[in-house]
Amino acid sequence: MATPSKTATARKPNAAFMKPLTPSADLAAVIGPEAVPRTEVTKKIWEYIKKHNLQDASNKRNINADDKLRPLFGKDQVSMFELTKLVNAHLK
Repeated sequence: MATPSKTATARKPNAAFMKPLTPSADLAAVIGPEAVPRTEVTKKIWEYIKKHNLQDASNKRNINADDKLRPLFGKDQVSMFELTKLVNAHLK
Protein backbone atom coordinates (compact mmCIF):
# COMPACT_ATOMS: atom_id res chain seq x y z
CA MET A 1 0.00 0.00 0.00
CA ALA A 2 1.24 3.46 -0.86
CA THR A 3 1.18 6.14 1.80
CA PRO A 4 -0.38 9.49 0.89
CA SER A 5 2.15 12.19 0.11
CA LYS A 6 2.48 15.13 2.47
CA THR A 7 1.44 17.60 -0.20
CA ALA A 8 -1.91 15.83 -0.59
CA THR A 9 -2.71 16.22 3.12
CA ALA A 10 -1.16 19.66 3.71
CA ARG A 11 -3.63 22.24 4.94
CA LYS A 12 -4.30 25.17 2.66
CA PRO A 13 -5.10 28.58 4.14
CA ASN A 14 -8.76 29.52 3.89
CA ALA A 15 -9.09 32.21 1.23
CA ALA A 16 -11.95 33.86 3.16
CA PHE A 17 -9.64 34.62 6.09
CA MET A 18 -6.94 36.04 3.82
CA LYS A 19 -9.24 38.34 1.80
CA PRO A 20 -8.55 42.00 2.68
CA LEU A 21 -11.60 43.69 4.17
CA THR A 22 -12.26 47.41 4.57
CA PRO A 23 -12.89 48.60 8.14
CA SER A 24 -15.74 50.97 9.05
CA ALA A 25 -14.86 54.48 10.25
CA ASP A 26 -15.19 53.37 13.90
CA LEU A 27 -12.87 50.40 13.39
CA ALA A 28 -10.43 52.44 11.28
CA ALA A 29 -9.94 54.74 14.29
CA VAL A 30 -8.39 51.75 16.09
CA ILE A 31 -6.59 49.73 13.37
CA GLY A 32 -6.11 52.22 10.53
CA PRO A 33 -8.03 52.75 7.27
CA GLU A 34 -6.26 50.22 5.01
CA ALA A 35 -7.97 46.99 3.97
CA VAL A 36 -6.49 44.02 5.87
CA PRO A 37 -7.35 40.32 6.28
CA ARG A 38 -9.63 39.29 9.18
CA THR A 39 -6.69 37.68 11.00
CA GLU A 40 -4.74 40.97 10.96
CA VAL A 41 -7.78 42.89 12.23
CA THR A 42 -7.96 40.66 15.31
CA LYS A 43 -4.22 40.94 15.87
CA LYS A 44 -4.26 44.75 15.62
CA ILE A 45 -7.20 45.06 18.01
CA TRP A 46 -5.40 42.92 20.61
CA GLU A 47 -2.26 45.06 20.17
CA TYR A 48 -4.40 48.15 20.85
CA ILE A 49 -6.06 46.53 23.89
CA LYS A 50 -2.70 45.53 25.41
CA LYS A 51 -0.99 48.85 24.57
CA HIS A 52 -3.75 50.80 26.34
CA ASN A 53 -4.10 48.29 29.21
CA LEU A 54 -7.81 47.67 28.56
CA GLN A 55 -8.08 44.11 29.87
CA ASP A 56 -10.06 44.00 33.10
CA ALA A 57 -7.69 43.60 36.06
CA SER A 58 -9.89 41.15 37.98
CA ASN A 59 -11.07 39.10 34.96
CA LYS A 60 -8.61 39.08 32.03
CA ARG A 61 -11.29 37.65 29.72
CA ASN A 62 -13.13 40.98 29.79
CA ILE A 63 -12.13 44.03 27.78
CA ASN A 64 -12.95 47.52 29.01
CA ALA A 65 -13.91 49.94 26.25
CA ASP A 66 -12.22 53.30 25.92
CA ASP A 67 -13.55 56.16 23.75
CA LYS A 68 -12.35 54.50 20.51
CA LEU A 69 -13.66 51.00 21.32
CA ARG A 70 -17.05 52.01 22.76
CA PRO A 71 -18.60 52.68 19.29
CA LEU A 72 -17.40 49.23 18.16
CA PHE A 73 -18.68 47.36 21.21
CA GLY A 74 -21.84 49.35 21.91
CA LYS A 75 -21.20 48.96 25.66
CA ASP A 76 -18.52 49.60 28.30
CA GLN A 77 -17.24 46.02 28.63
CA VAL A 78 -17.24 42.87 26.47
CA SER A 79 -15.81 39.39 26.87
CA MET A 80 -13.02 38.34 24.54
CA PHE A 81 -15.39 35.73 23.11
CA GLU A 82 -17.76 38.48 21.89
CA LEU A 83 -14.92 40.50 20.35
CA THR A 84 -14.72 38.79 16.94
CA LYS A 85 -18.49 38.88 16.41
CA LEU A 86 -18.69 42.58 17.26
CA VAL A 87 -15.72 43.49 15.06
CA ASN A 88 -16.99 41.48 12.06
CA ALA A 89 -20.00 43.79 11.90
CA HIS A 90 -17.55 46.63 11.11
CA LEU A 91 -15.85 44.90 8.14
CA LYS A 92 -16.88 44.97 4.48
